[in-house]
Amino acid sequence: MTKRIAVLASGRGSNFQGVIDATRDGRVPASCVRLITDNPGAYAIERAKQANIPFTVVDYASFPSREAYERALFHTMQDCNAHLFVLAGYMRIVGKEIVRAFSGRMINIHPALLPSFPGLHGQRQAVLHGVKVSGCTVHFVDESLDGGPIIIQQCVPVLEEDDEDTLAARILEHEHRCLPEALRLFCEDRLVIDGRRVRIR
Repeated sequence: MTKRIAVLASGRGSNFQGVIDATRDGRVPASCVRLITDNPGAYAIERAKQANIPFTVVDYASFPSREAYERALFHTMQDCNAHLFVLAGYMRIVGKEIVRAFSGRMINIHPALLPSFPGLHGQRQAVLHGVKVSGCTVHFVDESLDGGPIIIQQCVPVLEEDDEDTLAARILEHEHRCLPEALRLFCEDRLVIDGRRVRIR
């Protein structure tokens, strides 16, 4: 059975585009079935329209509380009937109830070598800290902040002249390769979560 992937994104959606491309050219044996966004102005919506992928806007600003938003998001995710949910530039912390409901079926792409520099602006944190190497991490989502079991990582040198934007641009190139690879492994049923480790069969 072909796996069904749904993507959560808040902004430009370049990693969402990467998921679309990888599922359509055969690198990932799955279909991308829905975009879910919290931002009605996200460019990711245009990418969904161009690819004829259904999308749902769950606009955070339209809800009276975070709890109400989370309930709506949960029902939207349930309705997707997806095997895997991909957080690709989704800029909100997912609530514990959602994490528990989709445990082992939700992954995130983060622009740093976790566990270093979790949270927002990982590239800026790397530059300000003066590290020599940064990169990106694809990991399963758990109840911690960017602390779930790591699937795949890629190192990116931090150059002397780098600022946040130049480093982010180089890391993004690697994100576009790492995320489809992690999706392929998931869809081939080759990932096994063993405590803190993800073993690749």
